[in-house]
Amino acid sequence: MQNKPITFQFISEPSDVNYGGNVHGGSVMKWIDQAGYACATTWSGNYSVTVYVGGIRFYDPIKIGEVVKVDAQVIFTGTSSMHISINVFSRNLKQPTFDKKTHCIIVFVAVDENGKKLPVPKWIPETPEEKQQEQYAKRLMELRTQIEDEMKPFL
Repeated sequence: MQNKPITFQFISEPSDVNYGGNVHGGSVMKWIDQAGYACATTWSGNYSVTVYVGGIRFYDPIKIGEVVKVDAQVIFTGTSSMHISINVFSRNLKQPTFDKKTHCIIVFVAVDENGKKLPVPKWIPETPEEKQQEQYAKRLMELRTQIEDEMKPFL
């Protein structure tokens, strides 16, 4: 199965504004979830739900009226889970190049109509970059396990 990135492009709107005059972080998080959902559902061929969003890193603000590009791509699959790398870029309409504004990894699980987990096609990295991305996802999984252990007394 080919692992082509899912890409959304649109212009940020005045309704996306925060109190500082830039795009609200919540709007960016919504776009991340939407692109991740499209990627996960396309990969699995089934309805998929978000089970983890981690380490959202906002590098720079997105200005209202800029062109926004959200790229989503599978970087690791488990039995039913899909780890998806999301990068958010923006550019001024008068500029030709995009600048990276946000990055995160989001994990989805394919489910049936009763919410039961379904198996997903295995993603097999082929290029050196894909192998590096898979290792990145695996390291993050280990870190999440450590973080969850630390959080248990507070949940």
